[in-house]
Amino acid sequence: MDFASLIGIISGVVLIIGAMLDQAGGDVGGLMSFVSISSLMIVLGGTIAATAIGFRINEILRVFTLVKFVIIKPKFVLHELVQELIEAAEIYRKGPAELEKHIPNINNPFIADGLTFIVNGIKLEDLQTILLQREEFRYKRESHESDLMKSLGLFSPAFGMVGTLIGLIFMLSNMDGGADGMNAVGPAMGVALVTTFYGSMFASLIFNPFSEKLKLRNKENSQAAQLMIAGVLLIWQKKHQLDVKDMLTSFIEPKDRLKYFKDDE
Repeated sequence: MDFASLIGIISGVVLIIGAMLDQAGGDVGGLMSFVSISSLMIVLGGTIAATAIGFRINEILRVFTLVKFVIIKPKFVLHELVQELIEAAEIYRKGPAELEKHIPNINNPFIADGLTFIVNGIKLEDLQTILLQREEFRYKRESHESDLMKSLGLFSPAFGMVGTLIGLIFMLSNMDGGADGMNAVGPAMGVALVTTFYGSMFASLIFNPFSEKLKLRNKENSQAAQLMIAGVLLIWQKKHQLDVKDMLTSFIEPKDRLKYFKDDE
């Protein structure tokens, strides 16, 4: 679980609601002024509709699954990948048959596939090409996902402004309707402001931060992929496990090198 993201979301919601309650004098019923189904329809409906124009429908539906990638812990732990590759390097020096027996014990599918290619006798250049191509496709796919979330963050405030304009139009059109018309001015203005509030909130607290976190996850996955590719290529060359360790620990932070590999120094 990524507690930073979870704490950020919860604290943001709590602080905003707390500010609302403070302005309402502690009256919880006063928060009902911020509840507007029509405003939600304008902001969320309009944002999803506009995003659907620029993206495929299956990508729009994937937004709901992208949320979990923001709050779960990172997919890869670098020092664990290094340890797995060092172990595989040591086993491969005993022979391809031993490595083949070891592959079912590999937790990471990317490493397992790379080792399977090695066991099958693939050329070094072909192995490198395949692994790099897989990583390039993954990087582009995840970049596209962060772009999708960023688009939601761009469209959300825009449709908040659309709601504001709708509310202002109704407000102005009711101003010449006598007493009854003036009574409708307040609710119309409320819709205008609440819709802007929703648009800003969704963009600033959800869509844009989620987009940035997806970009960060993509960079972390890219670093892990570089480590795994380097490790698999070193194993193909039958490098000694100590050489593999020295090469791969350069990908991780110094504190992790000292913590997890100090006994091998």
